[in-house]
Amino acid sequence: MKGTFTFVEGDVHLQSLKVNVPFNEGERPLQQTPFDEGGVPTELLFRDDAYLKTATARVVAARDGQIELDRTIFYPLGGGQPGDTGFLVRENGERLAIADTRKGETPASVAHLIAAGSALPEVGESVSLELDWPRRYALMRLHTALHVMSCVVIAPVTGGNIAPDKARLDFDIDMTLLDAGKIEHGTNEMIARGVATESVWITDEELDARPELVKTMSVQPPRGAGRIRLLRIPDIDLQPCSGTHVANIAEIGGIRVIRIRNEGKRNKRVEIVLAG
Repeated sequence: MKGTFTFVEGDVHLQSLKVNVPFNEGERPLQQTPFDEGGVPTELLFRDDAYLKTATARVVAARDGQIELDRTIFYPLGGGQPGDTGFLVRENGERLAIADTRKGETPASVAHLIAAGSALPEVGESVSLELDWPRRYALMRLHTALHVMSCVVIAPVTGGNIAPDKARLDFDIDMTLLDAGKIEHGTNEMIARGVATESVWITDEELDARPELVKTMSVQPPRGAGRIRLLRIPDIDLQPCSGTHVANIAEIGGIRVIRIRNEGKRNKRVEIVLAG
C-alpha cells in the first residue's frame, strides 16, 4: 500500500502540486534582442494583487510573435496552471489578442504570445493590458481548491493540472482508498470555513531547514532567487506555490468530484469541477 486516505478534522497534513508542463514541440521562450542582452526582468504585478484586471506597461522586446513587457498582470504557464490570455491595446486603439503567456528565456522575464497575423508593437511603446478575467478567476478558484483537496487526501502528490473548467491531482495511493463522496464532502467542509489565504516568503535556507513543507515526489521549488513564495491557508495548508489564488477560500464556492481513475502504479487521479 502506497498511502492512506484520511480526513482529519483540525489536524491537516500538507501536500504540494507537481510542476511538469513543458513547452510544446516547436515552441521556445522569447530570445533576447541585442539591445537587451541578458534579459530585462518583468515586474510581476499579479504577485502582489492577483485581482488586477488592467494595467499599463512598456514594450521591452518584440519579435517572432512574442512580446516582453516591463510589467505584467498575465501569469505565465507553470505549476500546472496555464498561461493567461487577454488583450494588449496599443495607443492607436489596436487590440492584439494575447493567446498565451509563457516564461521567457531568463527566469525573470515573461513572454506574451500574440495571435498569429498581428503586427507587433515597437520596443519602447506604451500599451494597456486587459486580462481575460472570467477565465483567470476560474483558474484561481480551482487552483486554490486543489490546495484544499490535497489536505483531505493524505498521500504524496505525483502530478497536478488546472484548466478553466476542471482540475486534477494525482496521488500515490491505493485506488481502493479513494472515495469520491468523502473527498468532496471533506473538501467542501473546509471551503465552508471561509479562511483568508496569505502569501508568505521564506529564504532558500529556511525552506531547506523545513523539508516537510515540500511534499511533491519529484519536483522541488525553484531556488536561487533568494526567496521562495508560500501559500498559507491558516490551519489548513502551507506549501510553496507561485500560482494565483483567491483571497478567501469561500470564493471557491464548493467543488464536485467528477472522476477518479487509475493512471498507473503511482498515479491515482482525482478530477474536480467547481460546484457553481
